[in-house]
Amino acid sequence: MCKHARCPRCNRIQVFKQLPRNFECADIICKFCGFLGQVKATRLADGSDSFPDRIMSAAWNPQHQRILAGIYNGLYLVGYRQDARTLVRIDYVPPHILEAVPEVFEPRNPLSKTAKRAGWRGFLLNIGKLPAVGFEQIFPTSL
Repeated sequence: MCKHARCPRCNRIQVFKQLPRNFECADIICKFCGFLGQVKATRLADGSDSFPDRIMSAAWNPQHQRILAGIYNGLYLVGYRQDARTLVRIDYVPPHILEAVPEVFEPRNPLSKTAKRAGWRGFLLNIGKLPAVGFEQIFPTSL
């Protein structure tokens, strides 16, 4: 993703750096302007180039706190195909689209008391609720 995407704020290419694992609510940062973004990778069905309606995401509580505070990061959706082990597409969803449709963030049920991380709660991204105009396909490009 970092090789293919331009920063939506400064429009530079190859300026994204991956943040450390478990960094809350952000996965990449632009080394030039400081733009923060989330990246969600998902396996596409064999032979398909369409994203599923729901994509597994991270911890609900930090995301929920940011939603309540009105803080949204841009979202990069990365689709790959397991059968060919290839990158199929990358789409970008700007923060203002996520802010306009907060129901895209669907909290999951907490893990059971017997689970290793009992009580932990994640969420799903229901991208099926996003308007088609909210996506910008950035890879592959038609330039």
